[in-house]
Amino acid sequence: MRVITGIARGRKLVTPEGIDVRPTTEKVKEGIFSSIQFNIEGAKVLDLFAGSGQMGIEALSRGADHAVFVDNSVKSLRCVNENLCNTGLSRQAEVISRDSYDYIRLTAQKFDIIILDPPYRYGHIPNLLPLAEKKLNNGGFIICEYEKEAESPQAPENMVLKKTYRYGKINVSVFVKPLEEDEE
Repeated sequence: MRVITGIARGRKLVTPEGIDVRPTTEKVKEGIFSSIQFNIEGAKVLDLFAGSGQMGIEALSRGADHAVFVDNSVKSLRCVNENLCNTGLSRQAEVISRDSYDYIRLTAQKFDIIILDPPYRYGHIPNLLPLAEKKLNNGGFIICEYEKEAESPQAPENMVLKKTYRYGKINVSVFVKPLEEDEE
């Protein structure tokens, strides 16, 4: 696993070992970032269920200003910190050891891009989407990665499904929160 492009291009990333960890493939990662490529520069990113941190690191490498990495696994957080150090992106990052549900409910921070890649087969995405929408800036994106057998997530009330991508056994849905229309 490596950073695909940007200032940390080609840097290798470590991943936590174990059956609970399922790193996003490079093909899927490239597809995700291609779909939002013009919205990354200067963005504030939340990588929930961070795992190795590769998604938030890819965003930082491509020009995001700041990324918050949340996971409650000690092994995962060690990998995130090691990967941030190895890519030289630590100063733009905040790594938080916390349950993802607690974090998304309680944080006062707002984000431009929220990445939801929770463990499969637990039905997390339908529960997390409405919580994440409340922490998203207008014009922002929520990216959801889930197994193809799962029911496609529905857009929260104030969001629109931009597109769902299919990559073999993985689906990725990208939701956007429209900009508020200017009042005249």
